[in-house]
Amino acid sequence: MSARAILVTGGAGYIGSHVVRQLGEAGERLVVLDNLSTGFRSAVTHGTLVVGDTGDAELVGRVLREFDVDTVMHFAAHTIVPESVADPLKYYRNNTCASRNLLGACQRAGIAHFVFSSTAAVYGIPPAGRAAEDSPTVPINPYGSSKLMTEWMLRDLAAATALRHVTLRYFNVAGADPGGRIGQSTRHATLLTKVACEAAVGKRPHVSVFGTDYDTPDGTGVRDYIHVEDLATAHVDALRYLRSGGQPVTLNCGYGHGYSVRELIAAVQRAAGRALVVREEARRAGDPPVLVAAAERIRTVLGWQPLHDDLDAIVRTSLAWERHLLNTPAS
Repeated sequence: MSARAILVTGGAGYIGSHVVRQLGEAGERLVVLDNLSTGFRSAVTHGTLVVGDTGDAELVGRVLREFDVDTVMHFAAHTIVPESVADPLKYYRNNTCASRNLLGACQRAGIAHFVFSSTAAVYGIPPAGRAAEDSPTVPINPYGSSKLMTEWMLRDLAAATALRHVTLRYFNVAGADPGGRIGQSTRHATLLTKVACEAAVGKRPHVSVFGTDYDTPDGTGVRDYIHVEDLATAHVDALRYLRSGGQPVTLNCGYGHGYSVRELIAAVQRAAGRALVVREEARRAGDPPVLVAAAERIRTVLGWQPLHDDLDAIVRTSLAWERHLLNTPAS
């Protein structure tokens, strides 16, 4: 633990809030910067919440000084692939331009460590559907492109300064805090696990399957689903790595195996004890047929040891959170 503070941008959101909870439980000093456009005050379980935009360089600079920050964990971003295709400039403005302003403030403040929330979408459609960290980065949607541009800026800034960073490329994040304290509360969510669980508790009339003619075993898309609790632990491990002198590195965050859309829906039906209404629809723009992580490097470099690599366990925590939200809407 450091006496100095960690700034967590987007820390009131789904993934950021789980990282904040783990860091807070470890005794870290935290400040969360979030504009609450998609995040929730109630999700911030530790630290001080500052309401504002990551792209506001003056505000970020003030926060870095006043809280004596030496580490930044950057989660703030728009993350919906189809929306990025329909409104690309929204994604370049918020994900790329705002990140540039954040990095500029970090450079001026002499920030030592930076952990970046990136995405497997930077790979586009990798050969055989499996992506390693050295696979070509050829994103097929503006969401992936906007994140890759930030990776480049971070890489180049680290080469020119003393800043050291860990870039984590997430695969499909799902699940919720097993303790039931926080989870994904995103309104109008598009992530399949949450959508299916919302259907299971009656919040949605059906769940849509976008594309049933892919070249996969059952015709539906295959993804590497990682429990949000294991993903949060990867950030804590990344912080430890940087504090011990680790050099800049980019790592995949996934389990190294995938499940199809139909398999995920079947798991939700098992957990809920009821059938869902399933609608088969056309493919969505920007969706690769298969996307699975080559996930050995993160275990070697960070010593990461996932504890929740089980589809049924992922679904059970997601469903428990949806049932919780029925009675206590997030605020």
